Amino acid sequence: MLALSIFIYLLANLGIGLWASTRISSTEDFVLAGRKLPLVLAASASFATWFGSETILGAPTEFVEKGLLGVIEDPFGAALCLLLVGLFFARKFYKMNIITFCDFFRIRYGRKAELLSALLIIPSYFSWIAAQLLAMGIVLKVVLGWSLASCIIGSSFVVILYTIWGGMWSVSITDFIQTLMIIIGLVIVAVSLYQDVGGFQPLIDKAPPGFFRFYPDFTFKASVEYFAAWITIGLGSIPQQDVFQRIMSAKSAKVSVQASLLSSFMYLTVALLPLFIGLCGQYLYPNATEDGQMIIPNMILRHMGLPLQILFFGALVSAILSTTSSAIMAPAVVLGENIFKFFNPKLTDKELLRIIRIGIVVITAICIIMALTRESIFELVAESSAFSLVSLFVPLAAGVYWKKTNELGCILSMIAGLIAWLVCSYFDTEYPPLIYGLLASMAGMVLGIIVARLYPGLAENPVK
Repeated sequence: MLALSIFIYLLANLGIGLWASTRISSTEDFVLAGRKLPLVLAASASFATWFGSETILGAPTEFVEKGLLGVIEDPFGAALCLLLVGLFFARKFYKMNIITFCDFFRIRYGRKAELLSALLIIPSYFSWIAAQLLAMGIVLKVVLGWSLASCIIGSSFVVILYTIWGGMWSVSITDFIQTLMIIIGLVIVAVSLYQDVGGFQPLIDKAPPGFFRFYPDFTFKASVEYFAAWITIGLGSIPQQDVFQRIMSAKSAKVSVQASLLSSFMYLTVALLPLFIGLCGQYLYPNATEDGQMIIPNMILRHMGLPLQILFFGALVSAILSTTSSAIMAPAVVLGENIFKFFNPKLTDKELLRIIRIGIVVITAICIIMALTRESIFELVAESSAFSLVSLFVPLAAGVYWKKTNELGCILSMIAGLIAWLVCSYFDTEYPPLIYGLLASMAGMVLGIIVARLYPGLAENPVK
């Protein structure tokens, strides 16, 4: 019965995607839902940006193993990202009336910066998408009993159809429904487990010393690692196309800001529920040997009746499906808008939309391979955010708030940050590699500004 219900959920999502396709007449409709989303839909879509595999499957595992300090990156860093987007970026981007995040680089820095940012942002999504496909496979394997590979490939096929048909319209509508379902499901499970374990005190008493500590040891290295955990997603996911798309799909700049702030609050509060459920799972089954990423699904199967199992697993699969859909669409849009259109500016809107849909298929195929060869959802998500942090955050933030920045500084910032991060990742440095990458990115930007002062003709901004 549970497996049948999951199939029905998947078919329902496909049906919504097919219906949403009737509302698409242009690339802007496909990518930004025609910029017509009200606050409720825009906020739920922004909330669902990350509320999927890593929140329900990845973060509880890290929390159980490492305590509160192990989940600074997510959910706290993710909530910080949405907060910062609302406070400092949403209104400015919305007023620019652009389709992709990389369009900002073209307007602010020039065509070369646009192309380089596009080439960097596309691979930054591969680990993120692979994490969603892996999560989908893990959940369906439990429910259906198929092999992990079959579940990943089968769910990927559904994602491709769903995304190609509906675009941002289907993502927004299903996000709203799934947000309600997943919140209801998590609250019911959390209340039930709260009663089973006898409240918070037994969990606190059994936890090891320092498990609930929110701050690090007062050493330089611990402080740097703590800071790195906050900014991995907190800053690293700001320069991401999927976040940009959801915020820019709102019906006005004011709604865009409000949606981002509301989604930040929603994420910070709701994402604590999976952590509590995971801790209850460890308390009730301390000797369990199953995959830690299945803590919450196993709690549902052991403690909840069939109706709630159907509600929870259906909502979980749908939420991951929706997150995956927008994550796949984001780099495909950049591929068409900022790479193909870069070399062929005369592309018609119809041709551009076809290229984006082909890109969806190709990108999904690459990510299927990654999902089949990796095991940790949490690590895959961290890789994705670190990639964009070291290469794209500095030129984005500096371009918005520092008038002296220029194209040369932008390019040097992106290249220096990425190279430093890759080199430090290879040599296993004492401090997190993304710290070195971020510092190198900042140095590249400053160097570009200095060169502009010494040789003004080499680094003029194309648009003042």
